[in-house]
Amino acid sequence: MASIFKDTITTIRKWTWHHFFVFVLTFFAYAFFHACRKAFSNVKDTMAKSITPQNSQNSTEPLYPSETWNKEHMFETLNDANVFLGILDTLFMFAYAVGLFISGVLGDRINLRYMLTFGMCGSAIITFLFGYLNDVIHMQNKYYYYSLFFVNGLFQSIGWPATVAIMGNWFNKSSGGLVFGLWSGNASVGNIFGSLIVASSLNYGYPLGMLLNSVLLFCGGVIVFFCLIIHPNHVGLETPDEIDSSKLVENDVQIQSKKAIGFIQACLIPGVLAYSLSHACIKLVNYTFFFWLPTYLAQGLHWEDDRSDELSNFYDIGGIIGGVVAGVISDMMRVRSPIVCIMLLLSMGSLYLYGNAGGNYVTNVALMVLVGILVGGPANTISTAITADLGKHDQIKDNAEALSTVTGIIDGTGSFGAAIGQYLVPVINNRLGWHGVFYFLIIMSGCSFLCIFPILYKEIVCLVNQVKESRGYVKLKHVINENSA
Repeated sequence: MASIFKDTITTIRKWTWHHFFVFVLTFFAYAFFHACRKAFSNVKDTMAKSITPQNSQNSTEPLYPSETWNKEHMFETLNDANVFLGILDTLFMFAYAVGLFISGVLGDRINLRYMLTFGMCGSAIITFLFGYLNDVIHMQNKYYYYSLFFVNGLFQSIGWPATVAIMGNWFNKSSGGLVFGLWSGNASVGNIFGSLIVASSLNYGYPLGMLLNSVLLFCGGVIVFFCLIIHPNHVGLETPDEIDSSKLVENDVQIQSKKAIGFIQACLIPGVLAYSLSHACIKLVNYTFFFWLPTYLAQGLHWEDDRSDELSNFYDIGGIIGGVVAGVISDMMRVRSPIVCIMLLLSMGSLYLYGNAGGNYVTNVALMVLVGILVGGPANTISTAITADLGKHDQIKDNAEALSTVTGIIDGTGSFGAAIGQYLVPVINNRLGWHGVFYFLIIMSGCSFLCIFPILYKEIVCLVNQVKESRGYVKLKHVINENSA
């Protein structure tokens, strides 16, 4: 263990200010992506009330613009509005999933800085159109909203493969768990940003929160375009995996000479398919909390909308803690699956407890953090540290670029699972209530564990063999010392 910490400290000492700048810039770039997504999930309950006649019966302050919606409401009941919003989530996640496969392949072939800027600015514009401009012009065509959400999913899908690939260019595998554990908190930090912005502006109408988040994302895209360095070779530095200084690449032409890996070849990398299926299950659980937690707190537990938005942030705080803990422990063990599987098993119990927690603020928030740790930890580890490891697998590292493609495959498969979940959640809720939803999430966590159980078995066997070999070496050394004495 001491050698692991020593190796990590040695690696950190080799970092330059460029490494920290890239870490911070990519961290906030993806955080701004998530802030825009979270803005919509936090205004869903408010929006649902504003597009049904129920708003006119509400004892709270009228929702902006109440006059228009009361005269020309889109839906007759709140359940109908929730189903509509669930369809929007499903369309977004479906487009996001398809886009991840495409963006992953493109990310190993074109300039990641241009690609990331395009995604950030494009998503900002769509969020502005959906959240602010449409409300100003009183657009009520469902298919117009469907189209906007689908396109937004495609733009949003650019962010993850691009940022993970850039991080993979700058940071190596030996400290990957720690680095990516910290970095994977970007989504949770973005969720907190988005929630706080919406909560602080909700009294002025939900469109303002959407507007502010879209401006934040667009400005971030401009900063990325002018400031982000996607590869250490661009500033004359070695990549993390370059040991021999003669491998240093001095210009962009040499950097692009590496051949990008094919999609099928990437799927055949050991562990990619298993982790992809596991991620599909756990991302469904994670994104159900992402999209529906504020709605559950408001409609299921009857909390105020602003209180629901603020306290739902504790789930994201748990996700940050879980990602760091899982990353550090996996670095210490030098394998990832044991800690991921342990957290997945524990998450099943935590989901059951949270589903029966009731409306007490202290109990609910404490269990919310626990669920965030045990669900967000595995989800973040699979989508960052494990993905980066697989993208630099020994099988392909010498002759191909694979980071972005592997990222697209794993997160794309995960997003398909999340898309299915966003359609099923309102359907299950309407038929079985919120308790039915939580039992569904427990089953999905169990399925996530089963998908990577074969990998867990192999890695445990490998660890046991290493321990046996180490003990045998120590005994042999002791015998040699006794004989020499």
